[in-house]
Order: sequence, then structure tokens, then C-alpha cells
Amino acid sequence: MLASAQTSNSKLAQINNKLTVQSQNFADDSCAIRSLDWDRSRFDIEFGLRNGTTYNSFIIKGEKLAIIDTSHAKFEELWFEELLKEVNPQEVDYLITSHTEPDHSGLIGNLLQLNKNITVVGSKLALKFIEDQIHVPFKRLEVKSGEFLNLGTNPNSGLEHNIEFISAPNLHWPDTIFSYDHSTHVLYTCDAFGLHYCSDEFYDTDQKEIYDDFRFYYDCLMGPNARSVLQAIKRIDKLPELKTIAVGHGPLLHNQVNFWKGKYQEWSSNKSKGNDFVSVCYISDYGYCDRLSQAISHGISKADAQVQLIDLRSSDPQELTSLISESKAVVIPTWPVDSDNELKESLGTLFAALKSKQFTAVYDAFGGNDEPIDSLANKLRELGQKEAFSPLRVKNIPDPIVYQQFEEAGTDLGQLINKKKNIASMKSLDSNLDKALGRLSGGLYVVTASQGEGSTFRQSAMVASWVSQASFSPPGITVAVAKDRAIESYMQVGKGFVVNVLREDNYQKMFRHFLKRFAPGADRFADVDIISNIADGGPVLSDSLAFLDCKVSSRLETPDHWIIYGIVENGNVSDLSCKTAVHHRKVANHY
Repeated sequence: MLASAQTSNSKLAQINNKLTVQSQNFADDSCAIRSLDWDRSRFDIEFGLRNGTTYNSFIIKGEKLAIIDTSHAKFEELWFEELLKEVNPQEVDYLITSHTEPDHSGLIGNLLQLNKNITVVGSKLALKFIEDQIHVPFKRLEVKSGEFLNLGTNPNSGLEHNIEFISAPNLHWPDTIFSYDHSTHVLYTCDAFGLHYCSDEFYDTDQKEIYDDFRFYYDCLMGPNARSVLQAIKRIDKLPELKTIAVGHGPLLHNQVNFWKGKYQEWSSNKSKGNDFVSVCYISDYGYCDRLSQAISHGISKADAQVQLIDLRSSDPQELTSLISESKAVVIPTWPVDSDNELKESLGTLFAALKSKQFTAVYDAFGGNDEPIDSLANKLRELGQKEAFSPLRVKNIPDPIVYQQFEEAGTDLGQLINKKKNIASMKSLDSNLDKALGRLSGGLYVVTASQGEGSTFRQSAMVASWVSQASFSPPGITVAVAKDRAIESYMQVGKGFVVNVLREDNYQKMFRHFLKRFAPGADRFADVDIISNIADGGPVLSDSLAFLDCKVSSRLETPDHWIIYGIVENGNVSDLSCKTAVHHRKVANHY
């Protein structure tokens, strides 16, 4: 029988219950140490985490002892205290590093200080990243997809723990590698299949409870790498059996493994349909390239366009040439002026593979020693490339406002790539059905939302007509939000928004203002009179007939929209004698 989860009672945990640890045996000779970060509210480009997150590491006890990943540096005391309950660090033989983001590798240096004889196991790129992080020599073992590490037979269970490695680049870093224990049928995936959800629940017991966070995590981190996800799933399907997915964030997937794997397959297959895709290039472990490229890619995905992330440090020249030449558009970062020969060769391959009049765009990596972005943009113009969007400049350490700008630029690019497909789709519906469905009328509204505080405060808005009351008690409404709308990322469960009801006798000005296309990151409320202190969810338009201040309770996905169900917490009417502006369409396949 599996042991119940035990939470640390250390002095630090009692003083600061925002950080706790939990350990549990979950398979034969296998233990998990979960670092619970209860109040973490932001993670990379995910602008809001409603349920914190966890950083999971694992111990496998064969004849030899292996640890898979460590934890975030903030958990140093707690994690080592819990580790000592399970093993003696002096007896650890291997540290398998799934990938080297600091939330999983933050304690590698500390562990090696306790035992310098530990052999660090990982992909070639992971070992290079660790070398750059800890700046001390260490024993290493480079592994590739299909190779094994035999930990030998545990004398108590009699099980032989033979670990197979599965390369999974770009999920979501280029150095990622999965580990599969053939004796327990556990797959260790680090970021892949994870979710930012912090609770004492060790397993995926309640599918409904964690589904939204699982999907949100996929959309932010894995969706932009849908092609890579499908390649990884093909490799996973060749494994003899899969009982548990030991993820790096959130509860372990054990009760509904096939369901979660099937969702990754479904969502990634949908994102990979068709031939047109955008290649977003980045330079791993340089400046803010990783995160900024993720933001652009997420925006492209929101527009239902395909995207392929390409790490210029690790890409095979032949594969790089193929991807760049086949891309509908290519997004390129600034690179370090003092680039090493390997990176220079990749950059040469990239520029040689560009096609005439191909869409291209550039963004600042903000690495501190970048090639000037204007020089890069001018070089592309001289080559005859078409500009996909204006150069994205970064003047300070990127904050949520910058990430939002990059995401919106990606969405604009995705819409550009899909323009012909969308026009064809508009013409494809049966005319009688199209006209009949178009007779459904709706009111005219401006939905607003805000997030952040101080220097990170930002706001968004959109015109809406698909708004309807959905419940009496509590009072609730639904709003249909297209997946490529910038405001969609603000309207997550637990967040607020405001529905501004437009007046029948005076709606044209607001209607036209918020219908126009805004540049990425532009202030949508410039030259608009707003009241900012009467609603929690967002600005109230001074010229609106009424407002409803709402909080998102749930979200329902449709093929091209999110249906947002919100509880109305506050509201008022400015003029009881006036009616709501009404929108009558003629056809139903576009707004």
C-alpha cells in the first residue's frame, strides 16, 4: 500500500506556510518530493496563476540511487530536510536532469557540494547549461533518445530499474529529455503534461477540478510546440505500458493517464493541421529570448495558426534549413555580438534558407550585448523580405506589459498568415443556413478588463454582441470571446471583467473606437473617458448606458471562441429612459 503524503513540519515551514514540502512513495522503490509554492501568482508568460504551483523531484532506489530533478532555490532548506528523510546524499549515484530551468535545477550546485561524486545525467545541451550555471567541474553522462541507464536491482523489492531516455526538445526547453522506468512503468516528463496547481492532493483525483489549469498550462507552454508534442507522443506510444506520468508541476497523473495524454494528442493535432506555419527562432539561455519567443508563439497559437519554435543553438543545420524554407513567416531575435562559432553557423544557415519575399519579423532578446535590432531589420529589408510586424523593442527587463505586447504581435501575425483561409471559410457556409443564423440579434457592449498594479498595470477591451444573461441566482452572464482576442488572456477563472452596455442613441463613437485595430501593446483607452474606481473588473466607460462588474466562474471551449460565464457582483444604470444598442447581422459566419 502506498504511504500517505507527509508534509514537512520544520521550523521554516511553520513560520512561512506559503512554502511547504510533501513526500510520498508512489511506485515500487520510487518516492516524490513535492515543493509546494502556494502563493506564486506569475510564471513566465502565464500572466496569472490562480492556484500557485509545485516543483516535483523524484528518487528511484535500485542497486544504485538516482534523483530526478531538484527544486527551486527558494526551497533549499525544506527540500534538503525532506531529502534526508529518504536518502543519504552521500549515497546518491546519479542526478538525472530533465531540463535546466531554475525551478527544477536550482539546487543542483548545492547537492553536488554534499557529494561531488554524483554523476549528472542529461542531454548534451542540459549538461552545457548546468556547466554555465554552477561554474564548477562535475561528473557527467550525456544521454540521447533510446539510450538506457541501468540502476540495478533493489535488494528489497527484487526489481531491476532500467531507465530509458526519450528526447523531447522544446517541451518546453530545447534540453528536455524524458525518463521511463521499465520496472514501474513510470514516465518522468518534467514540464510536459504538468499544470500549475498547488494542493495537498498528490494525484489527479478530481479531473474537473484541475482540467482548466491543465488546459491553460498546455496553451501557454506546450501549444506553441504542438509539432514537437506530437513527436514526443509517438515515442511515448512505443513504450510497453504507462501507469503514471510523474510531472514536474502539479499532481502526478495516475488515475486518468490516457485521458490527459489523449488531450495533448487532440489539442496538438488540431494545432498542426494544414501546411502553413510560422517559425519563431530563439537562442536558449540568452537574455529573455526563451520567454519572449514563448509569448510570440502563444499569440500565434491564439489565432489558430501553426507555430514551430526553433532553438538556434541546438538545431541540426539540415532541419533548420528545411523548417525556415517551408515557413510562411520567420521571427528572428537579436543575437549576441560576440556569438560563438556554432551560433554563427546557425545564423548563416537561417539567412541562407530564407525565401524571397517571405514574411519576417525581429525582436529584442535583451541579452545585454545584442546585435542592434535596426541593423537586423534593415538587413532583412535589403534581402527583400516582407515585414510581418514592426520590430519589437525591449528597453528594460521584460514585465507583463512587454509580454502582452509580444503576444499581441504574435496574434496579429497569426491572423495575417490565416487571412486567405479565413476568407475562404467565410464563403464556405450554406447561404440559407448562413442567412438564417445571422438573424440572431444581440446587444452592443464593450467588455473591459484590467490586471496588475503600479508599473505592471494594464487594461484591455473589445466590442461584444454575444452577451446573454445565463442565471438568476446568483446573477450570471455569458460572454463569447474569440480565441484570438487580446482580452481573452485576462478573463481566466477568478479574474474580473466589466460589460459596458452601449446606448441606442449614442453608441457609434465607442463602437468605432473599439472596433479599430490597435498596434500591439497600444493603449485602448486613449482619448476615451473612463471611470476607474467603481468596478473591480475593469474600466467603466463614461458614455455607457449601464455596467456589469463580473468575476469569471467558468469557461467553456468551442472551436473558435471561449464562452465565459461570469457572476455579476455589481452594476448600475445611468439613464433608465434609454434602450440598449442592438446589432442586427445579415450573415452568421463573421461579425
